[in-house]
Amino acid sequence: LQIDWARFSNRAPNVLRATVTPHGLASGAVRVKAALLDRLVNHAGEVSITRSRIDTDVAQLKGAIVDLTDNLDRMRNQLREIELQAESQISSRLEAVKIERQSFDPLEMDRFTRFQELTRMLAESVNDVATVHRGLQRTVQSTEDQLAAQARLTRELQDNLLRTRMIEFDSLADRLYRVVRQAAKETGKQVRLDIVNGTIEVDRSVLERMGGAFEHLLRNCISHGIELPDVRVAAGKDPAGTVTVGLHQEGNEVAIEFRDDGAGLDFERIRERAMALGLIGRQAQPTEAELAPLIFAPGFSTALEVTELAGRGIGMDVVRNEVNALGGRVETHSVQGQGVAFKVVVPLTTAVTQVVMMRAGAMTVAMPSTLVESVKRMTEAERSKAHASGKFGDGADALPFYWFGALLQDSLRSSDPVDKLLPVVIVRSAQQRIAIHVDEVLGNQEVVVKNLGPQMSRLPGLSGITLLPSGQVVLIYNPVALANLYGDALRAHADLSIPDQAASPARIGGGRTEQPLAPLILVVDDSLTVRRVTQRMLLREGYRVALAKDGLDGLEKLAEERPAVLLSDIEMPRMDGFDLVRNLRNDARWRELPVIMITSRIAEKHKEHAASLGVNHYLGKPYSEDELLRLIGQYTSARTAVSAS
Repeated sequence: LQIDWARFSNRAPNVLRATVTPHGLASGAVRVKAALLDRLVNHAGEVSITRSRIDTDVAQLKGAIVDLTDNLDRMRNQLREIELQAESQISSRLEAVKIERQSFDPLEMDRFTRFQELTRMLAESVNDVATVHRGLQRTVQSTEDQLAAQARLTRELQDNLLRTRMIEFDSLADRLYRVVRQAAKETGKQVRLDIVNGTIEVDRSVLERMGGAFEHLLRNCISHGIELPDVRVAAGKDPAGTVTVGLHQEGNEVAIEFRDDGAGLDFERIRERAMALGLIGRQAQPTEAELAPLIFAPGFSTALEVTELAGRGIGMDVVRNEVNALGGRVETHSVQGQGVAFKVVVPLTTAVTQVVMMRAGAMTVAMPSTLVESVKRMTEAERSKAHASGKFGDGADALPFYWFGALLQDSLRSSDPVDKLLPVVIVRSAQQRIAIHVDEVLGNQEVVVKNLGPQMSRLPGLSGITLLPSGQVVLIYNPVALANLYGDALRAHADLSIPDQAASPARIGGGRTEQPLAPLILVVDDSLTVRRVTQRMLLREGYRVALAKDGLDGLEKLAEERPAVLLSDIEMPRMDGFDLVRNLRNDARWRELPVIMITSRIAEKHKEHAASLGVNHYLGKPYSEDELLRLIGQYTSARTAVSAS
């Protein structure tokens, strides 16, 4: 079947060519609208997000099965004890009958009590539950295998769809050649443009968005870099200058380098202009590496006169903003008399990217993985020193140091407990490196990047938005762009030099007060149902809740964070409630921790024993929720008052 595709060439504007090679047929081309491809990629992303949510549900189901396994084991042990008690009763009855010299046949069922019958019925019920449990385990394992297979298929589908959006960089060649010819004609220079590895494919949306930035870089190379023909001849160079655009792929990124063989950056002129604009002090002696990024500052230009191409102070700042908005970076390298090179590194596609998830206070945010150089740990003393000096030592370098919540204008300080090592993320964008402190690094993951829209796309430092499997919306930030915008304001803020969190409650930019974390309540109970019911009740009242299934687990939870109140049962495996309270009262750290015991043991001897161990209050099951909440409120409000004083 021969089809003349050319006759459709003028019917559908804004389309892409997708090559289709069916098995056994000749290769052909299908014209597909770019908007349709974008929708297909978006739908593939939604499928990936939905699958991630199912993964999360399956993980929760596995956790429930693990709890069910523990409960089954406990039920088997308890049932075995009951059976032993029943057997001992039978034995004692047989002995009693022998003593009374009465004949007794053990096979006579009427001599067995209802108690023995119930124990055997319970054993059968437990075995039935165990059978259902094994079936659930097999089903969950099969579901996990199927989800893994679907994940591979979804990833292949997504990759193939993204590949259809890719176009060669050479598609911009005519546009770039035209810019070079026009700029050379206006400046009276002879310029030759070479494009190397132009067949490398880049996402269409990336090329469309960066087209203007590439033109700015070419004009800058010609107007500021390439010399006039007579000057080049006097310097022993070819009268015609060369601008080379070279591409090479680096993992999930593509590096596009604009290199000229001109005079290079005039660092003395850059220093003079920087002092005139107040970017550096009069007595400052910056290095060439520190001067080079200044050409990207808004309004910065080293041209001696204003022309159509140079002297307006716009262009290079536009380039940096566009690259940062895509989550990329710009690197500059200059050699006096040999030329300058601008290396633009952008993602291959903006539809799917690798990000590092982080938590700063109550906010969960993401950062492109390509910006993260390393993650380090620091102590509280090191954090206080870094906040006071505004610098973090990374080997021989002293990097600008920021709390990520301050860059996001959310809080001045971390409110997390300081009894652990604190994560510091070293971020690199082009030649700029900064250190940011976060509460927690949640890990690396691949996400589907959603379109920001015209309103949010103007927000500084915001490079994208994504959805987590839970449905939570997460913003993707470039911290270096935020530091460039808000860093000076944060340095000048008086509260930033105060290490005490309580001394700086005001939020930057909003005037709101810092909201402290809700009190933490630790619930220790071997019953899964009791733990879940209590957790829901406390969360509904605005408390944070930690759960432990026995005394030993409770001690481990105490080592992570100090709770405001501890709720504990008595009868638990491994370590019961009495032993837990005894351990707490023998440790100076937990001697004053309020303990409320909730148990079905309501005899006076149990209450007296609990009081002698140091239990603050004793509630019997079933308890009154209002009474429990009133007691918790008393203890948490008393602790808050002590902390405030």
